[in-house]
Amino acid sequence: MSPFSINLVLAVVWAALSGSVTLANLLIGFVVGYVTLWVMQPLFPASRYCQKILGLAKLALYFLWELMISSVKVAWSVVMPLKHSKPGIVSVPLSVQTNAEITVLGNLISLTPGSLSLDVSDDRKHLLVHAMFIENPEDFRRDIKQGMEHRVKEALR
Repeated sequence: MSPFSINLVLAVVWAALSGSVTLANLLIGFVVGYVTLWVMQPLFPASRYCQKILGLAKLALYFLWELMISSVKVAWSVVMPLKHSKPGIVSVPLSVQTNAEITVLGNLISLTPGSLSLDVSDDRKHLLVHAMFIENPEDFRRDIKQGMEHRVKEALR
């Protein structure tokens, strides 16, 4: 049985023992089950389940932060009469390799206000991104690689 399956079983058992099978009890049970599995990691030496869950949580928090910051920047640019945007198209070299990683990265970039993934090169080594605020293309590339791409790799590998 995989650690994820065990975690689901622990969540259901927690909800059943609490006497009320609600979404809140299932979530609490899932968290309690995750902590239990994290403590018991030596029993599952081949599993990276705990690291993947932490990676997904980091990715989600990072994305929410980027979403908030970029929403404020775009709103400020729309409200203020001065032209603050410097749009451009940048080719970002990719370290992610699988279709899933490239898709998640491209979608997260597109979901962030002020940026849009346009295309992936045929060799899947570059992602073409249009952004509303590009002061320096090298800084933009570094922000994508050290920010979003790094967390996508952490979460999906």
